[in-house]
Amino acid sequence: MHAFDVLGDPVRRRLLELLSAGELSSGELTRVVREEFGISQPAVSQHLRVLRESGMANVRAEGTRRLYSVDAASLRSVDSWLDSFRHFWEPKLAALETEIARGKRQRRTEERQ
Repeated sequence: MHAFDVLGDPVRRRLLELLSAGELSSGELTRVVREEFGISQPAVSQHLRVLRESGMANVRAEGTRRLYSVDAASLRSVDSWLDSFRHFWEPKLAALETEIARGKRQRRTEERQ
């Protein structure tokens, strides 16, 4: 399955978002996703299987628990593909960063007065 096919599903994107903060158990992932999406535990397990098989997530056993983590290497192909589009948003993000810094400076100046 192509990386964008995997990422095209909002449940799988959410699972990866949760895992981006660090390793989580299948039970923790299932609890959050079931609450947010209203899907069954077997459905969450299917999404985790897709993430494992696509190489986007790793799993390791710790006793009876299964701990999941992101496999960043598999996301490099997505990042590489996005490289050709960065020129669309990088100048806008740089301008936003400048405006935020300007606003912070202005607030500090006003607070000193």
